[in-house]
Amino acid sequence: PGGRRVPLPVRPALLRDGQSVSVPRAMALPRALVSAAWLVEAGCGGPGAGPRVLDASWHLPKLGRDARQEFGAGHVAGAAFFELDGCSDPAAPGRHMMPAPEHFGRCAGELGIEGQDHVVVYDASELGQFSAPRVWWMFRAFGHPGPVSVLDGGLAAWKREGRPLTPELQCYPRTDYCPHPKPWVKTYQQVLDNIQTKEFQLVDARAEGRFRGTQPEPREGIKPGHIPNSINIPFTSFTNPETLKMKSEQEIRCLFEDHNVDLNKPLVATCGTGVTACHVALGAYICGKEDVMIYDGSWVEWFTRADPSNIISESN
Repeated sequence: PGGRRVPLPVRPALLRDGQSVSVPRAMALPRALVSAAWLVEAGCGGPGAGPRVLDASWHLPKLGRDARQEFGAGHVAGAAFFELDGCSDPAAPGRHMMPAPEHFGRCAGELGIEGQDHVVVYDASELGQFSAPRVWWMFRAFGHPGPVSVLDGGLAAWKREGRPLTPELQCYPRTDYCPHPKPWVKTYQQVLDNIQTKEFQLVDARAEGRFRGTQPEPREGIKPGHIPNSINIPFTSFTNPETLKMKSEQEIRCLFEDHNVDLNKPLVATCGTGVTACHVALGAYICGKEDVMIYDGSWVEWFTRADPSNIISESN
């Protein structure tokens, strides 16, 4: 009644083209990924028509791409544009740091998101997904009651399958969205303390060269390197380079095991500014671990604040 969307049933963690791949029963979680075929079948394109789709595209400035302009030229029917920079803390020392709950609530409410909605996020990266996992993680970190998923392979896979885009904008009634934040954000001080306490594992999702200190950072004034005791798993390791889609649960489990990451222990992810760190969270979620935290300030904040002895780099 009243045009409100009916939530879809919760299913296993992965759903690709109608084929489910379940995590162990004791760890079963709402689906993390949906395929393009599933999204079309579920229906999207207007109020009352299935899941709510968000284009969460964000690109590094050096790429010279305008995400909002590209969205206006063509997007998945019914999608709304989620502006990552606009839904961040403007007073924080780093980019994309988590906004206050009321700020996130305004952003979600302006897009017409309701608590029971199944939110599906994608982005237009040529890598398949880049910024979408960040917005997926944000909704979950703010306690979204309904399912939250990433469109597997993003807009790149959608277009590879010959699926249509539209420039038409869908208007959604504004809602009174109420966040319920979880304690999933780690601060600089907590990461600093962890060097001694080793209370959690810290995985860095940046490219290996940036982690080791042999490749430049993309941001002016920031040198490469890494936090003591951190483990490097580049975010691109979680996707299949041929299909641009996420690897299987078993492949991701092996990836973590190969890097001596124990999914039964506390896990925190970091990167440059907190965006691709969320690929680590998505990969762990597919394996049944839902509570991966993010060091929100990530390397930009660490390099700016840390003592030189806590900046590990082969270039030093």
